[in-house]
Amino acid sequence: MSESQQPQRLPGECFPYEEKKKEISEVLGDPQLVEKMWKDIDGLGYMYIWFCLLAF
Repeated sequence: MSESQQPQRLPGECFPYEEKKKEISEVLGDPQLVEKMWKDIDGLGYMYIWFCLLAF
């Protein structure tokens, strides 16, 4: 992947919700709640990766 094709990610996220939203089917519930939960869980994964890198 070249630099022009690199996805733009904000600090603290592994997989942006906008990318993932393209892969999933229609959200039947509250889309704002789904986005918030995605970002919260994705942020935990990001923190875990950094914890593993810094702990060892």
